[in-house]
Amino acid sequence: MSSRRVQKISEAIREVVSMAILTELQDPRVRDVTVIGVEVAGDLRHAKVLVSVMGDETRQNLTLRGLQNSAGFLQAKIAEHLDLRYTPRLTFVLDQGVKKSIAVAKILRDVLPGDETNEATTDDASVSPLEAEASSIDSAPLAASSLEGAASLPSHDSTSLS
Repeated sequence: MSSRRVQKISEAIREVVSMAILTELQDPRVRDVTVIGVEVAGDLRHAKVLVSVMGDETRQNLTLRGLQNSAGFLQAKIAEHLDLRYTPRLTFVLDQGVKKSIAVAKILRDVLPGDETNEATTDDASVSPLEAEASSIDSAPLAASSLEGAASLPSHDSTSLS
């Protein structure tokens, strides 16, 4: 089995799961969830869904528990949309990538000497660009598949009018 096929199946599972969480899942514990990615095993029997949850640690744990309880429903949605011999068993994992990048940026800011050009370009010197980006990501959680549609829209550039 080629890795390209596993990647395509992984992307398809991500799209199905993110849309099902966004539109069809009725569990009140599952809110403000963004599906970051899906890692599928080579035999296609197991899939690890990486999610980002806005909120504190107790809110994140509650949401993960709600997602794990909804795994059967989401597996049924995958079985409806994808024609696979085996429907992968879903496990949900909290993605700590944004949190870790903010911690690294803070450490680097503390260790490295201050850069006057960087501080002059940002409005607030106490907020690093990574922290600003992370807060904008966390403040508006979206299903990852909704971002792909926006990327395929044609741009209206004034130079392309000829």
